[in-house]
Amino acid sequence: MTADASDYRARLAALLEGVRPRLVDPNSLTFKNVFGAVASYEKGCIFASCSAFGVALRLPLQALERVLAQDSEGPLRYFQKGHVKKQYAVLPQRLLDDGARFQSLVDESVAYVMR
Repeated sequence: MTADASDYRARLAALLEGVRPRLVDPNSLTFKNVFGAVASYEKGCIFASCSAFGVALRLPLQALERVLAQDSEGPLRYFQKGHVKKQYAVLPQRLLDDGARFQSLVDESVAYVMR
């Protein structure tokens, strides 16, 4: 059985609620289907995405470079041979399991897109 958009939405919502429960407020956070993935928007600005590739966050350049160098599965591609989404890093499961680190990255991501 393959995952679908509702599975991706549930996974992303659970991860976000685990580190920032107030963020998962239906008045500000929305989820939309994007290229077979589910994207999370805070007040209309996309900051996270989830699909078969895993979970990716949109990050400011300095944080993105740090994550790509140390902690990432690589840059986001919605399709195997698709173009690279330049502001996104796919996070490994070990980073998603590290609540403090993941929370810090979510905070950086939301602050970045809300600027």
